[in-house]
Amino acid sequence: MKNVLILMMAFLSLQGWAQEKKNKNASYTFEVNGNCETCKQRIEKAAYAVKGVKSAVWDIETHQLQLIINEEKTTLDAVKKAIAAIGHDVIGSYKAPDAVYENLHHCCKYERVN
Repeated sequence: MKNVLILMMAFLSLQGWAQEKKNKNASYTFEVNGNCETCKQRIEKAAYAVKGVKSAVWDIETHQLQLIINEEKTTLDAVKKAIAAIGHDVIGSYKAPDAVYENLHHCCKYERVN
């Protein structure tokens, strides 16, 4: 019985050790459609609203969002979904709902790719 208990404890400790460690400072860059300073504020605010986002900086000229997240608390996918939900297409991932996009201020309406 004692040997079985020791064997089980060894197995459980090895199993925990073998699990993939999440990066607490994972860095990503991806494209988000938008046009202006208002878009920048909206996109960054949506990103920061996701628990685990440490940094979010969207560049108006390049449309690139530089993101640092704690992967123990969130995923890249969760951030992309949050941004699309507020009206900004995430290129290659998520398209904003049409109704939300239509409610953006006229200066924030970018050319959408179907």
